[in-house]
Amino acid sequence: MANFLTSAWALRWIKRFVLFVLIAFVCIAGVRFYDAQRKAPLSLWHTYVPEDMHAHEIDHATWEEYIANENRLFDSVKKNVTDKLPAEERVPANRYFSGSPIYPGHFRTDWNRSYTLMPQGPPRGVAVMLHGLTDSPYSLRHIAQRYQKDGFAVVAVRLPGHGTVPSGLTEVTAEDWEAATRLAVREARRLVPAPAPLHIVGFSNGGALALQYSLEALDDPSLPKADRLILLSPMIGITRFARFAGLAALPAILPAFAKAAWLDIVPEFNPFKYNSFPVNGARQSWRVTRKIQQEVADAARNGKLAALPPTLTFQSVLDFTVSTSAIVSSLYAQLPANGSELVLFDINRTAQWSPLLRASMRDALRRIAPVPPLRYRLTVLTNASATSPQVVEQSTAPNGTTAKVEPTGLDYPLDVYSLSHVALPFPVTDSLYGRNPDPDDDLGIHLGAQSVRGETGALIVGAGLLTRLSWNPFYDYIVERIDYLASHGP
Repeated sequence: MANFLTSAWALRWIKRFVLFVLIAFVCIAGVRFYDAQRKAPLSLWHTYVPEDMHAHEIDHATWEEYIANENRLFDSVKKNVTDKLPAEERVPANRYFSGSPIYPGHFRTDWNRSYTLMPQGPPRGVAVMLHGLTDSPYSLRHIAQRYQKDGFAVVAVRLPGHGTVPSGLTEVTAEDWEAATRLAVREARRLVPAPAPLHIVGFSNGGALALQYSLEALDDPSLPKADRLILLSPMIGITRFARFAGLAALPAILPAFAKAAWLDIVPEFNPFKYNSFPVNGARQSWRVTRKIQQEVADAARNGKLAALPPTLTFQSVLDFTVSTSAIVSSLYAQLPANGSELVLFDINRTAQWSPLLRASMRDALRRIAPVPPLRYRLTVLTNASATSPQVVEQSTAPNGTTAKVEPTGLDYPLDVYSLSHVALPFPVTDSLYGRNPDPDDDLGIHLGAQSVRGETGALIVGAGLLTRLSWNPFYDYIVERIDYLASHGP
């Protein structure tokens, strides 16, 4: 009798739990349905999906075949999006309108596409450029041109799903990006065979792909190994929400709720970066980071990380796209003494609005920076004092405990309180993102030069998209470090 009562009691609680889960699911689904319907209407660039190459095709393709397919992609976007735009979307702020000043097809170079650069003389080495999520090869063009000036050949690949229309990210997979990375490295080594040095430069999600490739190469002798990794704001860890992002898109299986497949639906006024962001993009980037963290841990446990290329990483202590602490704990804390270095950019401690900063933001460096001695070099760029805009380099050597302080000759702009995730690869003269755009490189719009003031609700986008720092006051420091690596061996 007692067993019967116990079983009946357990069954009642199981039924209650199942009912609770069902009610919770219905509530969450209802909120998601409501939220999706509040978004702006979908346009052609959200619904037309061009046929990009996938991993099984890319792994058997040559660079020329990849470029040929890329050309077909852009032709299809013109035919199915640009040429079919309704009258109300033929406006100057639309990158897909051929009459717009930001239409990429009108520029001397459409930086949405893959490209290669060759130096004037015989190449001394070769560098691969891997851009970030929702981005395009434009984002690393300045660093690519610097490598070219340093005597390197450059291969910059447009990762699948990017550069065309945001809907391209609705069907892409992490495996597609990984295959494109392998293709770019194959082409780099075809152009400049070993033993000439091979550098892989990755920005944001591209930084994660650069690291993932190097981890894969530890176990696959057929993959050319890099001599150096240069990572800018690498996506080693992101918010846990991305893990469940696929669930957020479930309502989109019903045509009436197609907008649920999108986290953001925003006007496309940037010629070289998507503003709209599909759920699948977040999901696939999370898959990349999870794979990296597991592979780093496995390689460390098996003693294989000693063969990983020396890695130079540049990262802002404030970054609301990637996890700075994950870079420290999931990557650098695992690295052996192989000549790697982590460079952190501190907040501006003389910023005129520092009292408005959250206490946790003012304390970010102390919370994130590891305590020496370390197996790698730790460098921090910060104010010389709490009252000085001058920036110094505080560098602690591997196994050292005392930082060597050197002037950089750089100042923190008084109206900038920190770097941002997106700012690192762009100089102040970048035509699109820079504060002082190069007049000889007109791209139709100067997003970084805007000083946004006015009444709320007047702009076609939230002011946050225009006020986030998009250029790097310390860009010269980054390229000087890259110049040194390019000029001094592997």
